[in-house]
Amino acid sequence: MTAPTTGTLDQVKAPTTPRVRGGRRRADLLGVLPFFVFVAVFLFIPTLVVVIGAFGGDDGRPTFANIQALADGYIVDAFVRSITLSALTAVLGAAVGALVAYAVVTAGPDSVVRRLVTSACGVLAQFGGVTLAFAFIATIGISGFVTVFLRDSLGVDIFSGGVWLFDLPGLVLVYTYFQIPLMVIVFLPALDGVRPQWREATESLGGSTWYYWRHVAGPLLAPAFLGSTLLLFANAFSAYATAAALVSQGSPIVPLQIRSALTSEVLLGRENLGKAMALGMVVVVALVMWLYGLLQRRTSRWLD
Repeated sequence: MTAPTTGTLDQVKAPTTPRVRGGRRRADLLGVLPFFVFVAVFLFIPTLVVVIGAFGGDDGRPTFANIQALADGYIVDAFVRSITLSALTAVLGAAVGALVAYAVVTAGPDSVVRRLVTSACGVLAQFGGVTLAFAFIATIGISGFVTVFLRDSLGVDIFSGGVWLFDLPGLVLVYTYFQIPLMVIVFLPALDGVRPQWREATESLGGSTWYYWRHVAGPLLAPAFLGSTLLLFANAFSAYATAAALVSQGSPIVPLQIRSALTSEVLLGRENLGKAMALGMVVVVALVMWLYGLLQRRTSRWLD
């Protein structure tokens, strides 16, 4: 005879049938459906439109004329200026932002300083576009209150060599303004992952502060620092609204060249050329984000 089953009903688990497992999978997929819809509408479909337009002619037939036009001198110059602007502001923002992030970490995880700085950085990192351009024009523009004060009270004319605010140097200054708080936000987790025991172990073995940063903390934080710098590069490279509001004449960078190609009333039929330039930006950003992903995986391997 078979021995009677002992134990409560809660201890007896019914086997999971394929139908139940399939229902759970469908429920999980339903939960992430809004994310997939968002990505498809705002990433995949626009990218597909750009790719099709970049290889399409005015008559609707496939052509490489738009891609070949990217070798024109003014477009190459625009890409060079965009890359220079993005690289310079990324390096400046990363250097200053890393120092600010380190100062915040040394203040303690629950300190008032950390809460204030992180809250301010969260706001300032998103403070861009027309509002940011107007703030700089009202502050250090030709008739800005700082410019007028320096000129009338101290005899200092910051525009004696030309109005640089509305050109590439001005874009460097304005972009660095929102790059620094973004660096603080993205670099703080890496600094939090550095354990105090590593420094204590270095000091117990006779290592100096310079030795600790050169041989322990520096190599560990280098991938995170470089990855954050690449993220700042991509952020500056794809920025448009601030430059469009600040630079009213000329198109020194690629986003403004794309705007000119899409909205020009002088040279018509250049929409597909604008899409070809946008495709070039997509390629550059994709390469940068691929490198960023590699560095992030290496960082997580050391600091998790």
